[in-house]
Amino acid sequence: MREEKKATRQSYGEALVELGKKNGNIVVLDADLSGATKTDLFAKEFPERFFDMGIAEQDMMSTAAGLATCKKIPYASTFAVFAAGRAYDQIRSSICYPKANVKICATHAGVTVGEDGATHQMIEDLALMRTLPNMTVLSTSDDVQTKWAVEEISKMEEPVYLRLARLATPIIYDEEQKFEIGKAVQIGNGTDATVFATGVTVSEAIKAKEELANKGINIRVVDMHTIKPIDKEIIIKCAQETKKLISVEDHNIIGGLGSAISEVLTEECPTKLIRLGIKDTFGKSGKAEELMKYFEITAKNIVDNIV
Repeated sequence: MREEKKATRQSYGEALVELGKKNGNIVVLDADLSGATKTDLFAKEFPERFFDMGIAEQDMMSTAAGLATCKKIPYASTFAVFAAGRAYDQIRSSICYPKANVKICATHAGVTVGEDGATHQMIEDLALMRTLPNMTVLSTSDDVQTKWAVEEISKMEEPVYLRLARLATPIIYDEEQKFEIGKAVQIGNGTDATVFATGVTVSEAIKAKEELANKGINIRVVDMHTIKPIDKEIIIKCAQETKKLISVEDHNIIGGLGSAISEVLTEECPTKLIRLGIKDTFGKSGKAEELMKYFEITAKNIVDNIV
């Protein structure tokens, strides 16, 4: 990993501008939060293709669905708690049911929103979105991966939910890294344990990998950037090749990454999985790094569950 850090919401905003230059059908909608979601970068470059819908997230999703019927490719953005939570019915009925070509790019997900507190810390969005038919669900871990995802999903003619973070995290990949939707990225070949991580927890898992290597314990990290469709093949492979399996996520352990992995293991390769995440409770107000420690989703917590 590089020492340089960047929030995936910033990467999203920058990627939108580049995508807008390439494709005139890209339109962006926001719900009065463009400065925070970084869609303001697109608004400055393409004001005629940007729509601030005000504090009306449900209306924004319905409008995005309408734009999709006119051959536009709408990217609809707000905080995850409003995107997946407040507008769930519109996403379900107006976007997923007709399989509308709408990209829901939700920022400020998880407890790493920090001081905004429990009401704004969306830890149920992956659970909600992955249960919807026709929905692809992504949760990117760094700048490079996010920019790839923003462009890649524009090529898909179907609904997508892209989960993004407020917290600045290390840049993990170089620009030559290849990604594929539905295919996780394995980092290392250790056989002592596999740590499945997504979003902001991927860099924590890599830190744990490096610390454990100093103790003579060799693990692998699997970046599950796609939650749906889940990469069944790599889950089964890691279950067969490593001694211990752990999942770690900035999300409720019910319905999120750990649950998705458990479903595969139950059907394909029954194996114990230790799930690190928010344990069926709401978040709290505090600094992002402090909350990660409190909810036990840091590199130290990963190490403690392996040694």
